[in-house]
Parts: sequence; structure tokens; C-alpha cells
Amino acid sequence: MNRRTPLLTALAALPLLAGCAASAFSSGEQGFVSGDGTVTVVDPAERQEPKGEVEGDTIDGSPVSLADHLGKVVVMPVWGSWCGPCRAEAPMLAEAARDLEDDGVVFLGINSRDENTAKVQAFEDRFEIPYDSIYDPAGQTLLSFHGILPPQTIPSFVFIDAEGRVAARVLGEIDRSTLYGVVEDVLGTVPSDSGPS
Repeated sequence: MNRRTPLLTALAALPLLAGCAASAFSSGEQGFVSGDGTVTVVDPAERQEPKGEVEGDTIDGSPVSLADHLGKVVVMPVWGSWCGPCRAEAPMLAEAARDLEDDGVVFLGINSRDENTAKVQAFEDRFEIPYDSIYDPAGQTLLSFHGILPPQTIPSFVFIDAEGRVAARVLGEIDRSTLYGVVEDVLGTVPSDSGPS
């Protein structure tokens, strides 16, 4: 596998936009902190599986599980309809989910701290989100990533390798070049549609 150390160094230095700050929320969303744009890629020899089952239901009650995607790279956006950066990056994520499908990459979101399913549905409809999200208003799903993904950072991204192990994370809003760069590293190949954003 071609390890792209210069790419990873560059990714780690990218200044991404801050995530949703606690001061911007109503009382139902307090306690979240801003993501600082940190990109962390875990060496394959040190990767671990999540500490619990990453599964739940979509807002329409359909069961979804990370285990259903074993053998594929999984991008897991952690988002909320109330989060401004989540809205800003949603069109790019929807496009990337479609672009990367042929490379064996799937997206599975975690919708966190949204108690109003109508708002979640409106978000997914507005941005034509093509992937499922675990509906997790209490934030319990994030406990599976304790010590890997800080559960108070939204938006965040967890990247799961084909063996079901946590391979990378991004804390804060993500841009297309960073997303594709991390996917490239986790796949060990260049995605077929990794052109300029």
C-alpha cells in the first residue's frame, strides 16, 4: 500500500472552518464545542474497531448499521439540522457520496441532538442526501467512538476502513479536497473522481 506521508502532513495542517459552537445553540443543543479542523489518520497497525455497536434507526424507523458495510470504506458525518457548517457542507457531501460509490465507499451519517424529525427530514430533502443516517437525538451512538471521536464536536467525520476499524477522523467542517484526500489514504488508492472542487 502506498502511504502518502506528505499528503497526510498537508491534510493535518489544513485550517478548516470551525464547527458549531455551544453559544450558538438553544438550550437543547448546549454543551457542544467547536471543531478545530484537526485531521487524524491512524496507522493501519494501530486501528481499532468502535467500542460498541454502531447501529440504530433512520428517522422513518428503518434499521441501519455500520456492520452492514463491512468490506467497504465508510465515511460517517456527524451532523445536526441546527448546525450551520453542516448545512454549508451538505451539498458537497451529497455529491461526494454519489461520486465515491463506485470506489467502494459508502456514507452513513449520525444525526445528533435533533429532537424534531421534521427538521431532519427537511434537511435531507433540501440537500438531496443520498445516504442514511442513524437518528440519535440523545447522542448515544457517539459513545462507541469514546476516545476516538470527541462526542461534543459537530460536525465531525469518522472514516472506517474495509475491516471495520476507525481509520481517520476530522473534527469540524470538511472541504472536498480534505474529504477525498482522507478517503484516498484509507482506500490506499486515488478515488476515480478526485478532481478539483
